Amino acid sequence: MSHSAVTPAPRVLLDEESIRRTLSRVAHEIIERNEDLDTVALVGIHTRGVPIAHRLRYLIEERTGEELALGQLDITFHRDDVHVRAGQPPRRPQPLARETKLDFELEGRTVILVDDVLYTGRTIRAAIDALLEYGRPDRVQLAVLADRGHRELPIRPDYVGKNLPTGRNERVQVELVEIDEIDQVMLVTERESADND
Repeated sequence: MSHSAVTPAPRVLLDEESIRRTLSRVAHEIIERNEDLDTVALVGIHTRGVPIAHRLRYLIEERTGEELALGQLDITFHRDDVHVRAGQPPRRPQPLARETKLDFELEGRTVILVDDVLYTGRTIRAAIDALLEYGRPDRVQLAVLADRGHRELPIRPDYVGKNLPTGRNERVQVELVEIDEIDQVMLVTERESADND
């Protein structure tokens, strides 16, 4: 007997106001934990980490009057799922390369990497590798809007907007006004493939 799988509709976990409050709290934690804000830089990981870093910078400046250094980081060629396979096509769709922009010295700084969702930890490992090609900061911290668990590498965020326990067949989808014209975080259930029966 064959049943057609019904994929549940995405569920909104955070709306615009929840995201605003969450980032406000993260900005406050960054201020509390870093006495020398003039040596702190926020570096957004493409794609959605970049606008989140911009928002955190604004919130911190609004509260302290201190304008943090701001950068953006492309990790495409540091990812462990991007590689040429002896003339064969890649197994997964390959990400687009974007611009890295770090207009400040890393030496002597605390660099806070900013991303939307922390999952396996592989993106952050790639981001650290990419960052270290540009210099050696005193410290590297991590701020994420959402931590969904399921780590595959020993990486832990310093600042977490929201812990969102998820299943492996679920995906946390972040949408931001700057890219998607709406602010929301949704939980999307992926359809189970026939291979997983």
